Amino acid sequence: MAFMLATTRQLTVRPVSERDLQGLANLIHFEAHVHRHLDWRAPLDWVGYHPYLVGEHNGEIMAALACPPDPPLVAWIRLFATSSEMSVKLAWEELWSVAHDQLCQLDDIALVAAIPLQRWFRNLLEKSNFVHTHNVIVLSWKRTPIPSLAITHPGVIRTMELRDINAVEDLDRAAFGLIWQISTSGLEVAFRQAALASVVEIDGKIIGYQISTATPMGGHLARLAVLPQYQGQGIGYALLHDLLVQFERRGAQSVTVNTQNDNLSSLALYRKAGFKRTGEEYPICQFQTS
Repeated sequence: MAFMLATTRQLTVRPVSERDLQGLANLIHFEAHVHRHLDWRAPLDWVGYHPYLVGEHNGEIMAALACPPDPPLVAWIRLFATSSEMSVKLAWEELWSVAHDQLCQLDDIALVAAIPLQRWFRNLLEKSNFVHTHNVIVLSWKRTPIPSLAITHPGVIRTMELRDINAVEDLDRAAFGLIWQISTSGLEVAFRQAALASVVEIDGKIIGYQISTATPMGGHLARLAVLPQYQGQGIGYALLHDLLVQFERRGAQSVTVNTQNDNLSSLALYRKAGFKRTGEEYPICQFQTS
């Protein structure tokens, strides 16, 4: 696909390139209006994927927008940033217009999604017909006793290995709705960043997995999934119990997890293990491309 330049009276919008890395880094780290997706990859790691646009004025990068589809069908807004010398509204309108046109030319894109952590960005999304569909909430476990439950399944928990990625991706796709699925490359990045990663096997078949990262206070459970046909048998709790025990042995003061406010089964699972809501809650906004 050929990506064209789009010029307004104030901005020239074009695809990002490797020569923009320093300018992008300055924009991301030193400006006030910056949206960064809760992501495994840093914003600069998405350079080379499309759409990833910058807006220039007199040769200086004034704004950037990255929303490449990953996994296929879903384009999360990975980055939106503007200079303090630029109108946030104008920068968004110009970059989003070009990104929207590029996304609509793709055959394998169903929706664009974002988790706006700041009110100013949520306002921009809503004015561009993004719809608030549900919320992500944060829960935390703080070294409370870990309740034991009788586990009746014959599964075995073991450390996850890189060779498990393809099987884990198939499991992930079966367990999660479209918007929450993760690609093979995304799983590989997550696995390499993990402090703890484990799978549950039955007769050599992976039926559940979890990936957790380290935090200054302990850990964060980033992904946990069980094949639908094995759900309700205590497998998810076995994984959760195991990772909490491991973090506790490492001296963790707390372990956090994010889940959707309407995911009742996940909420029940985490409550059983002693997780409590922190009060942090963030909207999920979606835009249908067709």
